[in-house]
Amino acid sequence: MLDRQLQSPCRLLTLLGLLTTLACDEGGGDQAIDWECTHAGDEAPDFLQQIGCNADFEAVAAQPFDASLPGALTVKTIVDREDENALYFQNSVTYQIHHQFAEAHLSVAADLPPVAPLSEFNQLQYSSSDRRFLLGSLTHYEGPDLWVYEIAPYDRADAEMITLAYDAIVENSFIGEQLLFHPTSVTVEQVVPDLPPRVKVLSTDELYEGVDYQALNTGEAYGQLRFITAEELATEYVSFRDIVVLDHVPNDISVTLGIITSEFQTPLAHINVLSQNRGTPNMALRGAHENEELLALKDKWVHLTVGPFEYSIEETTREEADQFWEENRPSEVQVPGADLSITDLRPIEEAVVYAEDASGEEILAAIKEGTRAFGGKAANFSPLARIEGVRSPQAFAVPIYYYFQFMEENGFDQRVEALLTDAAFQEEPAVRDAELESLRTDMQQAPVNADFEKLLLDKIAADYPLGQRMRFRSSTNAEDLDGFTGAGLYTSRSGDPNDPAYPVLDAVRTVWSSVWYFRAFEERSYRSIDHLAVGMALLVHRSFPEEEANGVALTDNPFDRSGTEPAFYVNVQYGDFSVVMPAPGVTTDQFLYYHLQQGQPTTYISHSSLGEEGETVMNRSQVHELGEALKAVRDFFRPVYGSPGWWAMDVEFKLDGEPGEEPLLYLKQARPFGER
Repeated sequence: MLDRQLQSPCRLLTLLGLLTTLACDEGGGDQAIDWECTHAGDEAPDFLQQIGCNADFEAVAAQPFDASLPGALTVKTIVDREDENALYFQNSVTYQIHHQFAEAHLSVAADLPPVAPLSEFNQLQYSSSDRRFLLGSLTHYEGPDLWVYEIAPYDRADAEMITLAYDAIVENSFIGEQLLFHPTSVTVEQVVPDLPPRVKVLSTDELYEGVDYQALNTGEAYGQLRFITAEELATEYVSFRDIVVLDHVPNDISVTLGIITSEFQTPLAHINVLSQNRGTPNMALRGAHENEELLALKDKWVHLTVGPFEYSIEETTREEADQFWEENRPSEVQVPGADLSITDLRPIEEAVVYAEDASGEEILAAIKEGTRAFGGKAANFSPLARIEGVRSPQAFAVPIYYYFQFMEENGFDQRVEALLTDAAFQEEPAVRDAELESLRTDMQQAPVNADFEKLLLDKIAADYPLGQRMRFRSSTNAEDLDGFTGAGLYTSRSGDPNDPAYPVLDAVRTVWSSVWYFRAFEERSYRSIDHLAVGMALLVHRSFPEEEANGVALTDNPFDRSGTEPAFYVNVQYGDFSVVMPAPGVTTDQFLYYHLQQGQPTTYISHSSLGEEGETVMNRSQVHELGEALKAVRDFFRPVYGSPGWWAMDVEFKLDGEPGEEPLLYLKQARPFGER
């Protein structure tokens, strides 16, 4: 950015905050403007044609729909090329989209040509070289204090159009040469080399460098503010009455009332999924561990509010915290029970039964019934494996019956019952953690029913004759429930019947024992889930030991709950390095893929730290293939889980292939994201 900025006297005085009357020949000719506010009065105007001061800007500004870059105010702009390039700063609260404003003020009622209906309007104004309007927005990013002109990621405007609108804003606002142009997608970036030097370009990475605050899960909480490092979480206990400030993004954390991390997170980071599952606020604030405002409140009772664009924190009392907790205690989650009548190892396509012409409501009922026997993960995988155009690994499900058989034959069910009535176990986190670890250790060494062992090994030998290593994935009847996803609470393991180093039964026992992870127990207790009702089924398919990439995606834009900027959100990393629990300092490719827009542009939010500069984890054709699969998933599950408001499916995928071959895309999980 800086190497393209012009250090003219006009820019220098603007940066000093001085009122100027200067002749500036940048961006459209000599002019002498004594900038003053152009709007007077308390009532906000429908539009302004000049922004003479910050008060003018705020009079017509709104918070942007896109919250991926917080701490911003934005005003939508329109240049009417059929009216001598007249510029309008539209009231973006009254008129949330450009079409609304154009129809109201730039149509036949104003003695101007008619404005087309919305669908035709968007097609023309974002794609046509003969478009009448140049659509964009002027945004002030408060953290880095930058004034930025942006166009939609899918806008096909050429360099001449962008320059015309940019110059118009420079000439008709007090911002002047402070104005920067931010390309919002790879598509828009392709135009940058054709822009004249006076159009100063700001990359997304440069913009993010100046942003300090990130809201991941909005809400409010009362609790005790505790400072702790991510490393200390392995040995120290936090409680559901704590709001924690962390130096790094941890891989995991037990139940807390709020989270503040010093590093930015991804929307599908493990701790954010947990926060959404718990309904607790989660935010990132650069340098939080050294933040003076937060340090002044260390170990005190505080009230934290996390909003989309700003946060607040203030000291409160233990009594107010207790009252908040009682009034906002999380609702109890009912486990649907366990169907122990099913004992066969079932091909995944047959785990959930519904007719080909079944309605969304009928499919949902079938998934819920399947959850009782095969758990939520397998029950949602079953229809996923049948969606046309989606590739998923061949799989089968081991029913919950065998988990309960294992628990009863080894007396672990009675052991759990005794623990649940033990006062020390209930009251002391350290005791609880130690007892659960001992239970898991014993489960991992206990014998497995011989008939089940033969049934399982015969199934693998029959369906996977090449002797592939198998992946045994957790699938409890206490996940993917209404109001409780249970995401990330349990584990998965690989086993190979042909390799003594990876015993199949060790993998099975490890997954079964993960029901009693400390984090899973705490999460269930927080939501008043009956621990004894929880059973573990297994979703089994070949493993992907050498995948080229792995990732998670959402079938809609998590930064835009308004629905005006639909996109697929993708978080992907090289190889098998985790995208939801990355190592400290490791970043992933994060991008929004506007699959439904012409040209299907991609906006990158961050890039993988494991690749070369300028390189992306997925190429354009792989991104397109993923988009097609995500569209198919969204279209199938919308009548099943969709809601009138914002809604998305959470999808896991891998790219895997033989050496020297183009890797294939596999979808390996789909679950409803957040509340529904």
